[in-house]
Amino acid sequence: MRDMGVVGRKRAAGFSPLPALLLLLLLLPIFFASVASGLNYTKYRPVSSLRLERIQRHVDKINKPAVLTIESPDGDTIDCVHKRKQPALDHPLLKNHKIQRRPSEMPKAARKVRRDAVGEDGNNKEAVRGAWQMWHQNGTRCPKGTVPIRRTAVHDVLRAKSLFHFGKKQRRLPLTTSTAAPDVVSGNGHEHAIAYTGASQEVYGAKATINVWEPSIQVVNEFSLSQIWILSGSFDGSDLNSIEAGWQVSPELYGDSRPRLFTYWTTDSYQATGCYNLLCSGFVQTNSRVAIGAAISPVSSYSSSQYDITVLIWKDPKLGNWWMRFGDNTLVGYWPAEIFTHLADHATMVEWGGEVVNTRANGEHTSTQMGSGHFANEGFGKASYFRNLEIVDADNSLSSVQGISTLAENTNCYNIKSSNNNQWGTYFYYGGPGNNPQCS
Repeated sequence: MRDMGVVGRKRAAGFSPLPALLLLLLLLPIFFASVASGLNYTKYRPVSSLRLERIQRHVDKINKPAVLTIESPDGDTIDCVHKRKQPALDHPLLKNHKIQRRPSEMPKAARKVRRDAVGEDGNNKEAVRGAWQMWHQNGTRCPKGTVPIRRTAVHDVLRAKSLFHFGKKQRRLPLTTSTAAPDVVSGNGHEHAIAYTGASQEVYGAKATINVWEPSIQVVNEFSLSQIWILSGSFDGSDLNSIEAGWQVSPELYGDSRPRLFTYWTTDSYQATGCYNLLCSGFVQTNSRVAIGAAISPVSSYSSSQYDITVLIWKDPKLGNWWMRFGDNTLVGYWPAEIFTHLADHATMVEWGGEVVNTRANGEHTSTQMGSGHFANEGFGKASYFRNLEIVDADNSLSSVQGISTLAENTNCYNIKSSNNNQWGTYFYYGGPGNNPQCS
């Protein structure tokens, strides 16, 4: 009834619904048969002009005026937006926020480890290379003073369950097992293969190098991701704070099956606050070369070249903002201290690993893959890995993680195997194919 009141007021003021209706007619073929490339999945979704109008307003709010627009070879549109016009500053707690150009201090590096092309056993392997982003391929860059933002389209929102759910994760409930990582769930169809630190530690950041794959996704509303979680708050309550970053394949969110650099944050256990990437206000981007949500290219191949990304997240010792670095030295931006409650102080747990959604669409376990789609025991070049796991302490120093625990809810579907050596420090292989004769 509230929506009808809005429409009534607009009509009284001379508003015409004609533009929304014309847009509806133009886009109906897309909405009624929404098919993600490579998936045997069609979703029919009738759209009312009122809903379409509401979505268009939301999209217009997200998409800021562009100084320059870049068309990516994969179909993405990247808008170069003046840094003072970016979505972050729409947040009510950031109205007078002064953008921090650089962190006051970088974390002090851990002991140097060999970075040449080696496998975890120290033997020479096919080169391990850094992965970059697909939109760079046409050679155009965003001008200085702007930040690249992946443009959101109406049909991106229509793939979501609702406008409220667009760009958000489902709320996750804790496992009852006291030895398990408290925020990980087997409810809501989420399954994991993760390593994690002990609870109630004072942690001020985390780092890892993750190789990038293109796991297959069975249905549009499932995803497969590999990420770092920085956590604080009540794991069984409604005030969990989480900062997350890594790579993700999500046909529902992005409209394709490419792995993409992503971020996430929440301050209330995924209920209402926070979102993926820049789909809501919060994360302040400072870099003009990295587009959050854009496709990573190239990706790893089975028994061939391996491509990985390094993600570092840490709390600025002076201003308290949580910075993110991508690769060896690319500062992407930060989550301001103001938007958090528990993380305004420090984190109490870090997790690294993979997560998939299992909707059991055909009444059996999904065939959505985690990581490379192969089990941990297949090792280098075949299984997906996290290497050189490190945490940041109260002195802003990086150190190799010691004594991690691991968890996989169903090892017949996805598993994890951790170890340690001089080349890769603390590391693990993880992943799996999902549905198979032992996993149904």
